[in-house]
Amino acid sequence: MAGRRAALKAIDWVAFAERVPPNQRTMFNNLKTRSDAISAKLTSLPEKPAAIDWSYYRSAVVKAGMVDEFEKKFSTLKVPEPVDTQTALINSQEAEASTTAAAYMEASKARITQYEKELDKFKNMIPFDQMTIEDLNETFPETKLDKVKHPYWPHKPIGEL
Repeated sequence: MAGRRAALKAIDWVAFAERVPPNQRTMFNNLKTRSDAISAKLTSLPEKPAAIDWSYYRSAVVKAGMVDEFEKKFSTLKVPEPVDTQTALINSQEAEASTTAAAYMEASKARITQYEKELDKFKNMIPFDQMTIEDLNETFPETKLDKVKHPYWPHKPIGEL
């Protein structure tokens, strides 16, 4: 039964609930309640439908051949099951998202090491109240004024201030 196969895919509601923002909590609760009701209804149904007692209908129906015709049509009836067309697309999107997430994590690790070096520089530098201008220019080279290139105060182009 197709419904059983669909029900076999369990949902991790705890992990799902952790990702739901507080303003959408009621919608999540409604979804979970509805899903639980549908799965309870599905589990209450038998795996295979009850067999039809064709001999009873042959004795009860007056018109001859009608039950035989229905039985023949019923035996040839094939209910189409929906075809899964989205799983491959979702799997490819998931793979793409995991590769971009891995790349982002690697870039983040590189930024973290850079920021840790910068933080060590700040932890190990001379306190500002004890710094000289030379110490400041050595620690922060971007603060050094180029008096040769710009001999007049403010020793920087106006656009860079």
